[in-house]
Amino acid sequence: MMAEYLPALLAAWGVQLVGVMSPGPSVALLLGVGTAQGARAALLTCAGIASASLVLSVATVLGLTVIFAQLAEAMVMLKLVGAAYLAWLAWGAVRRAVTLPPLPAPVATRATATRLARRGFLLQVSNPKAILFWIAIASLGGLAGAPWPVILIFVAGAFLNSFLGHAAWGLVFAAPPMRRAYLSGRRWVEGALAGFFAFASFKLLTTRI
Repeated sequence: MMAEYLPALLAAWGVQLVGVMSPGPSVALLLGVGTAQGARAALLTCAGIASASLVLSVATVLGLTVIFAQLAEAMVMLKLVGAAYLAWLAWGAVRRAVTLPPLPAPVATRATATRLARRGFLLQVSNPKAILFWIAIASLGGLAGAPWPVILIFVAGAFLNSFLGHAAWGLVFAAPPMRRAYLSGRRWVEGALAGFFAFASFKLLTTRI
């Protein structure tokens, strides 16, 4: 059974990995979290991002991403939500660049951990770039009508693909040399992140998807 569906699984995971490894809003978020708060905070954010990927993979299997892509009103709403969230992230980076508040304490409470994971989840689940990659995966076909064991393997693989790929970014940004660079030029890094999120928000609003 697995041999029959293995090419489709590998193709879907390959497209997803291209999306994971290509820089975008989630990578920019991990840059800010990893350099400012360290590896554990970055990995918690990755868990949220991967959870959103799990939701999107289930939606893809159910055919919801294709249906969503065909509804103009839904795509407009997606753009507005994604742009608003990116603008909110830009505003947060602007405030940090201007005020330079004390760095967040190391992750020590469940509330802090939940907040980091939720932030990653909300960014990824409202990220049109990620959703467009899942629409591309749906267009490949090959998994339609697959038995449940294959679907479960696909969904689990999508979660691991997202978590491990984003964790690679997060751990690079949390490495001591990157953190030292952030501390020495914190205002400039936050300013650059603010500019990136603001530009991404503007492009999302003005680009047809």
